[in-house]
Amino acid sequence: MAPAREPVVTGNKNLITICLLVFIVAMLGYAVFGNRGVLRILQAERQQQQLETQLATLQQEQQRLRDEIERLRNDKEYWEQLAREKLGMVREGELIYHLPAEKTEQKRQ
Repeated sequence: MAPAREPVVTGNKNLITICLLVFIVAMLGYAVFGNRGVLRILQAERQQQQLETQLATLQQEQQRLRDEIERLRNDKEYWEQLAREKLGMVREGELIYHLPAEKTEQKRQ
């Protein structure tokens, strides 16, 4: 009696291997490029850092504006300083001297 031969299944094994490889590549692609993939997570982290920096900047600006509001409400010397700097106002009896700019003096020479 002849020994029993095992059936040839190399075609089926190759097909299963190819299917598994395709599945693994697809899952890997989804893990990297998918909606919750590595690239999306890195992009979200960068965006979070940018927003946190922007938030800190805006909070500093907000505090500066609050301080200025407080000074405008309570500090009469600050009012006077602003009136002098921004509006060119002077106290009664003060003399104003207008000096020519450096460029004007150089043109005369």
